[in-house]
Amino acid sequence: MLELLAPAGSMEALHAAVQNGANAVYLGCGSFNARQSAKNFTPQTLTEAVKYCHVRGVQVHLTVNTLVSDKEMADLAELLRHAARSGVDAFIVQDLGVVELCRQIAPQIPIHGSTQMSIHSLPGVLLCAGWGLTRVVLSRELSREEIRYITAHSPIEIEVFAHGALCMGYSGQCYLSAAIGGRSGNRGRCAQPCRQSYGYGRYQNKYPLSLKDNCLVQYMRDLEEMGVASVKLEGRMKRPEYVAAVTGTYRTAIDQGTVTPQMMQTLHAAFNRQGFTDGYFMGRTGPDMFGVRQDKEDPGFMRQMRASYEATENPLVPVTFHAELTAGRTTLTVTDPEGRKCTVEGPAPEQARVAELTAEMLASRLQKTGGTPYYCTDVRASIVPGVTLSAAAINALRRDVLNMLTAQRARRDPVMPGRPRKQPVFPGNRYHPVLTVQISGVEQITGRLLKMNPAVLYVPIHILQEDPVLCKMLTDRMNVCAVLPRIVHDGELPGLQQAMRELRKLGVKEVLAGNLGLIIPARECGMDVRGDFGLNLYNSTAMNMARQLELTSATVSFEMTLPQIRDVSKAVPSELICYGRLPLMVTENCLIRGKTGQCSCHLGPTKLTDKTGAEFPVIRDGASCRSILLNGKKLNWLDRQNDLARLGLWATRLYFTTENPKEVDQVLSSVHNPTPFDPGACTRGLYLRGVE
Repeated sequence: MLELLAPAGSMEALHAAVQNGANAVYLGCGSFNARQSAKNFTPQTLTEAVKYCHVRGVQVHLTVNTLVSDKEMADLAELLRHAARSGVDAFIVQDLGVVELCRQIAPQIPIHGSTQMSIHSLPGVLLCAGWGLTRVVLSRELSREEIRYITAHSPIEIEVFAHGALCMGYSGQCYLSAAIGGRSGNRGRCAQPCRQSYGYGRYQNKYPLSLKDNCLVQYMRDLEEMGVASVKLEGRMKRPEYVAAVTGTYRTAIDQGTVTPQMMQTLHAAFNRQGFTDGYFMGRTGPDMFGVRQDKEDPGFMRQMRASYEATENPLVPVTFHAELTAGRTTLTVTDPEGRKCTVEGPAPEQARVAELTAEMLASRLQKTGGTPYYCTDVRASIVPGVTLSAAAINALRRDVLNMLTAQRARRDPVMPGRPRKQPVFPGNRYHPVLTVQISGVEQITGRLLKMNPAVLYVPIHILQEDPVLCKMLTDRMNVCAVLPRIVHDGELPGLQQAMRELRKLGVKEVLAGNLGLIIPARECGMDVRGDFGLNLYNSTAMNMARQLELTSATVSFEMTLPQIRDVSKAVPSELICYGRLPLMVTENCLIRGKTGQCSCHLGPTKLTDKTGAEFPVIRDGASCRSILLNGKKLNWLDRQNDLARLGLWATRLYFTTENPKEVDQVLSSVHNPTPFDPGACTRGLYLRGVE
């Protein structure tokens, strides 16, 4: 049975989802969820929400899918303990540290990997399964064939995003909102800058980052046949009427297997951005996927949707009744689908003066369960001849036994949550950090760079593979680490692994991985793995998880502040990016193609310009047609290296992207002879101001 998972950004939205047929809802409580601008739930209303849902046979998944700092871990632990006692059915998690915290506090509650974990390949799913996760929500960019492959080979449940807003960048890999205004998408504060207007080269009133909403309503049978466990509807920031409309439409599509024009009209009326798209699912990226919202809400439609959950209780739970009327006793027993039984006793039946009570008459009265979450599927009755019972008495029996059942369904076996274990803290390096360098193009390997001999030279794997002579020359002189693309789908993994095996023979022993799904494939090729910023390591528990993964080193999140970096556990040698244009987004849709209308990303970078005049260069992600959106200003801490030396780091990294050879040499010269900080061209990033 395909689970329909609906959003609940408020108690009213929760009612809308449940009354329109959701099998499960997902919601946030407090500040540890990716939709902090939603109304969300308090600890008290969370308990009420769980009871309301459980009575009606609906599960509750609690979203704790943000990055969490060390100082916030204690508060999160209390929230998890309360959620466990309240009876939530699953935790939805992004942060590796939160995964570990959930396992310590409530090991009996399933953990689901959020889309924010950027899991888009089978090896990523397998790694999550090894940690004890029971479900993974796949990245939204996957095609039907890719979902089918993962589902067929996955040992755990797979959840697919079916309807609602699409982020332009891969979830968990977007830092645009944080860089522009300090509102981190990884911390639940995304300001949605992708919905703003931009131009190519110069500002134009265009929307190259605004995707239409996803809509897979016509593929419910396909997903169920693939073995997908759950389809997710987006919308915790949207109105309850939207939740009602979309949930009800998808409920009908799942149950009936067909989609009518009226159903599509309902989805369009609820919300759309110049229509919908199934581009990723069907493997068709391009301009048809983009759009902006132009329609206005229809008051009549909104009233109709409110009526679907406000007016009456839609019966959701099938029950059976068994009544026994003997000479001196009346009992009524109700049984629910899980086998719970409740029995009440009523007044003794009276001798019939006119017409005796028949089983048919009794069944007719017991089946009137309107206004409750229940509907009657069967009534068995044992009635001694010649007796009757008033309609009021029968109604009271039915009401009392259903109230008793409601109370029982709302209860769960008591949970005794554990407490988090004290994490070991590794102080890190007491010496001045070494220097590492990452390049994006072969022309950036200058003579000065070779002479500097950095502790590690990070080179994109396609450059090393395409030029074995260069690769051998570099490995003979220094420690070379191959940079893997952050996004590698299953169909691309064999080629990547072949490249790693070839490079291993040429002396390359390490790779830099920015996605969990690359760790297993790299190890299979005999490579040691260094963790990049894409792993979003934000707290000590996550860093300690990196130690469990046996990473050679780990790059701390560039959304952390210097004090956070100083205090975080250095469970593995820790690295920080201290110079370069930070990558703010990685996109499946080629942004350079979006400018030219054809695949021309091999010709070099372009740039987006926003209405303030700020520029964002766009480059290719390795040799693929995926795009990386870079920050316009370069991060620069070369004039404050002494501050970085106090953080316990193993290394600081220079990250070259759009620099030409002359600019590379100027930066390398600034390592020992820093130039004054230029606020017009450079930024301190988030290391000082942090993020919300």
